[in-house]
Amino acid sequence: MIGLVIVSHSPKIAEGIVELCYEMVDEEIKIIPAGGTKDGRIGTDPIRIKEAIEKVYDEDGVGIIVDIGSSLMNAELAIELLEEKVRKKVIILDTPIVEGSISVAVQAYISNNMEDVLKAAEEARTTKKLQEQP
Repeated sequence: MIGLVIVSHSPKIAEGIVELCYEMVDEEIKIIPAGGTKDGRIGTDPIRIKEAIEKVYDEDGVGIIVDIGSSLMNAELAIELLEEKVRKKVIILDTPIVEGSISVAVQAYISNNMEDVLKAAEEARTTKKLQEQP
């Protein structure tokens, strides 16, 4: 089953997003937060991200969702640190961290197909929360 890693500068945000995702999907799908630094500060750490990827890794692939700035850079570095076999199955999803994480988790649970997960991530970027007002 596709695994997910949620990368935020804030450990609390990453953990909260994982909690929200598990309200929508069964714990059969592996979703791990990789927020903050090893010593608990705000920031991101490529080693923490790498370790999270390895924990959720499955032959079906791993999706990473990041928040801002250096979380993307550190996620890319974490991927470079992986074994080639694993690296080929990991993708960073360009999607809003909250809405995208939930959409991606649900889609991964339903279809376990990376193409479907990519589509869900893309759709989450344009989903409107409010209906157009007359």
